[in-house]
Amino acid sequence: MEAERIAEVIARAQQRDPGAFDALIEAYSDRLYGYFYRLTGRRDDADDLLQDLFVRLVRRIGEYQHDGRFDAWLFRIATNLVRDRVRRARRARTTALDQDEGDEEAGLLARLPDPSAEDPGELAPRSEQVDRLQGAIERLSAGEREVIVLRHFSQMSFREIADVMGTPLGTALARAHRGLSRLRELMNDEEARES
Repeated sequence: MEAERIAEVIARAQQRDPGAFDALIEAYSDRLYGYFYRLTGRRDDADDLLQDLFVRLVRRIGEYQHDGRFDAWLFRIATNLVRDRVRRARRARTTALDQDEGDEEAGLLARLPDPSAEDPGELAPRSEQVDRLQGAIERLSAGEREVIVLRHFSQMSFREIADVMGTPLGTALARAHRGLSRLRELMNDEEARES
């Protein structure tokens, strides 16, 4: 959605126009769903988080002061929702008597979706590559992992990523550089072990 149109839709949403909320949901739901799915690896979690996000959007749209960075504001809320879910899962796991039950966090960042290949013969090798990539992403630090996912799966600029993460631009760039270098190293190590 272009800048002028988004400003107009936000203004209408702040006036509680249901059509404006529908327009925002239509404009952002695919990117946000992809973001949640890549962080959680589970469709149910991504659906729940997306629904929670849009409930928060409806509640908090009045707080937003349009400065041309609506994407960053929205993804900051999304990032906080994922972090809250991870914290709740950790607390639940540490207080549960049976560690095997209810381990919601185990699925977080555990896997990327299986790619849909037209040729069934391509599915297994591509799936293995996706699994290796997801395993390498899991081994990155939390900050590096967030930058990589926001940049490469949510198509955000580094300025937007810095805003979402609440860090200076240089920190976001450094985390991306370190994360990509580490990701390459991990992928190369994995390939070497398989050879």
